[in-house]
Amino acid sequence: MHIRKSDKVVVVSGNHKGKEGEVLKVFPGENRVIVEKVNLIKRHTRQSQAAPQGGIVEKEAPIHISNVMLVCPKCSKPSRTGTQALGDGSRVRICKSCGEMLAN
Repeated sequence: MHIRKSDKVVVVSGNHKGKEGEVLKVFPGENRVIVEKVNLIKRHTRQSQAAPQGGIVEKEAPIHISNVMLVCPKCSKPSRTGTQALGDGSRVRICKSCGEMLAN
């Protein structure tokens, strides 16, 4: 997968197009991600020890990974990612726009 937890992404299609946020969780088997402050839903929760107040809680719902693009920290633009092998045999992600290595 080209998106990982704590990456900064922008939504490129769908109802939340243009919104930016940090990836909170990745579901590789389902090809979905949860992005901070994107695709908020309301859940009616009963009182419990975990949620003593209960009531209506807003939380993020997963969106499909094809609807988001990684934002390069160097060029600050949404960009595609590629991989590059280093001399020691390890592989790193790179930005296709500027060629900069992305943090893993």
